[in-house]
Amino acid sequence: MARRVSIAVIGAGKVSSEVAALAREVGRLIAERGAVMVCGGLGGVMAAAAQGARTAGGHTVGILPSYDLDSANDFIEFPIATGIGEARNALVVASADAVIALEGEAGTLSEIGLAMKIGRPVVALNSWPEIKGPGRAANAAEAVQRALELAASRRKKR
Repeated sequence: MARRVSIAVIGAGKVSSEVAALAREVGRLIAERGAVMVCGGLGGVMAAAAQGARTAGGHTVGILPSYDLDSANDFIEFPIATGIGEARNALVVASADAVIALEGEAGTLSEIGLAMKIGRPVVALNSWPEIKGPGRAANAAEAVQRALELAASRRKKR
């Protein structure tokens, strides 16, 4: 049985309603395309993307910084309690075939860098325009489509 494609959604833990709506749309589209949505399992972009995926019938994985399974947002189906703090950022991106980066701060920047370092393709959606390398998307549909294409390309190379 083939493994499902997984797409990580990364971004700030506290966001505006506009960014949350965009993250929900990204999560919904990931689920509708049959991929698993992976994130850091907490609030902001992570909770909104997980909500979008779950309300569309998709699966969500939250890789938590603490040992507390109950720290996961309400839309995480499979919480993974790591107890390794922010080092869990490496696990978030390593667990995905591709990464979609939304608006974020230093944690998001670290995830983008780690993803690029380990060869996970990154699609930036209103995120860190100064960084060269990640693909860019103008909207949620384009971001998800591009991430799925990059994930398929990466999987073919293995």
